[in-house]
Amino acid sequence: MTHDFHPTVLREYDIRGIVGDTLSDADAYAIGRSFATMIGRAGGKCVAVGYDGRLSSPMLAEALIRGINEAGIDALNVGLGPTPMLYYAASTEQVDGGIQITGSHNPPDYNGFKMVFQGRPFFGADILAIGEMAAAGDWDAGDGAAESIDIIDAYVDRLVEGFAGGAFRIGWDAGNGAAGTVIEKLTARLPGEHHLLFTDIDGHFPNHHPDPTDEKNLADLRKLVAEKSLDFGVAFDGDGDRIGAIDGEGRVIWGDQLLQIYAAAVLKDAPGATVIADVKASQALFDRVAELGGKPLMWKTGHSLIKAKMKESGSPLAGEMSGHIFFADRYYGYDDAPYAALRLIEAATKLGQSVTELRGGMAPMVNTPELRFQVDESRKFAIVDEVLERIAAAGAEVDRTDGARVLTDDGWWLLRASNTQDVLVARAEAKDEAALARLLAAIDEQLALSGIVRGESVGH
Repeated sequence: MTHDFHPTVLREYDIRGIVGDTLSDADAYAIGRSFATMIGRAGGKCVAVGYDGRLSSPMLAEALIRGINEAGIDALNVGLGPTPMLYYAASTEQVDGGIQITGSHNPPDYNGFKMVFQGRPFFGADILAIGEMAAAGDWDAGDGAAESIDIIDAYVDRLVEGFAGGAFRIGWDAGNGAAGTVIEKLTARLPGEHHLLFTDIDGHFPNHHPDPTDEKNLADLRKLVAEKSLDFGVAFDGDGDRIGAIDGEGRVIWGDQLLQIYAAAVLKDAPGATVIADVKASQALFDRVAELGGKPLMWKTGHSLIKAKMKESGSPLAGEMSGHIFFADRYYGYDDAPYAALRLIEAATKLGQSVTELRGGMAPMVNTPELRFQVDESRKFAIVDEVLERIAAAGAEVDRTDGARVLTDDGWWLLRASNTQDVLVARAEAKDEAALARLLAAIDEQLALSGIVRGESVGH
């Protein structure tokens, strides 16, 4: 018995496709069978399984568990909840790995799989191996057992363990995503006043798309914070591993700005610690970490890559522009948005300022959002290499951590290839609008030299 996946499904950080088109229950079975075979060959016996609120998730979970069991491995089904709840199970239960079925922040007809293998991120070559094993039918056979447990209350208990935040008036927008029930239970345990939006888990996403990094999806939260004069608001993506936030004036607090707040609090307890951010983050963040006495470290974009770098460097805190925030000081080092919300309350308490004051005190910078535009898949890495070659020949100051991040007198610009899609990603940050226009012109000039015109920005 063998299985071939659609060529677009196996990605750098996860497995993802369109249900009924590029992704089916047969794929879920093959993923379970391959992953469990790998677990068994590494000496493991059990895999935790969780799933988000998408309409296709229960069907995929059933097939996945069947594949795990038929490889001779037991499955521990923790049921419906956010991805960090599955990570929690993988960190605390007697299991050797975990798989979350989730479409994250993608449209409703998408779904996918995020995996943990014996406590480490599972990505890149690991995911390719799933496909190779399935294509070869290189699967173990056996008769594993399946057990279901309710872990949500234990997870919420762990979230609030040691909580030292004050009482604030906060808006919470779960976006009808998988974190909804967790947010209801969590806020009931907190001091202060809490106003909740869209906590009913609904795979149709009837109110707005569950991606808090797109500003239009924060409109309902902004309205709530303004109408009730709340201190700040937080929002979550479809599977609860990415956080978005606004202050009391409705200003967005982007991922790298949240990291500035978290870093100020964490470095009080861990002076001199390394704080990691991805290559898309503002220079203001790296400068602020250094100013606070920490060691700023720029690293490649991608939650799995960041997690691996944290372990290697012993960093207590890391984050991405996309809202993945990782705490390893008093927590497990994975991206958990409900936990990040608690740490924002704690940071404001510890630093003795409101979230609005903390956001208002940041150095004003003029920057673009993430500009994502389609290119031919076979050309995306080559274009970045061509740009790197030209700017190096011109003597530019460039960081090659992940693509080309070029520092100029005006500020900096970035061009990198997405690991998961046929897109290039650009971003620029400057002191003023005129300088920003010059940086964007520099990006467009380099693209033109490689025969590319920057088109309309596309989503993730």
